[in-house]
Amino acid sequence: MAQTDLVLFIAKLVAGGIIAFLAIMLWSKTRHVSWMCLVTGEVFSYAAIVFELLVKLGVASSTNLPFFGFGVEGILLLLNIATSLFIIVAFIMLLASSSRGENV
Repeated sequence: MAQTDLVLFIAKLVAGGIIAFLAIMLWSKTRHVSWMCLVTGEVFSYAAIVFELLVKLGVASSTNLPFFGFGVEGILLLLNIATSLFIIVAFIMLLASSSRGENV
C-alpha cells in the first residue's frame, strides 16, 4: 500500500469514526425511524471503510462476484449498497413526514 493511500485511509477512518460516534449519540437521543435509518447508513459506511482497509492490508479477504463481467468485491458491494439504501429510505421517510406537517 502506498503512503498516499495510507494517509487517505487514516483521514477517512478519523472522519468516519467521528461521524459514526456522533450518529450513535444521536441514535440514543431520538427514536424517529428516519433518523435511525440515517444513523444505520452511516454505521454501514464506516464498516465499509474499515473492511476496505483490512482487505488492502491483507488482513481480510473479500470474495469477487461476477457482476456485469467485472470482479466486484462482494462484501464491500453489499456494505455500500446497504449504506445507500438506508439513506434513501431515511430521506423518503423525512419527505413523507414533512409533507404531513410533522416536526422531525
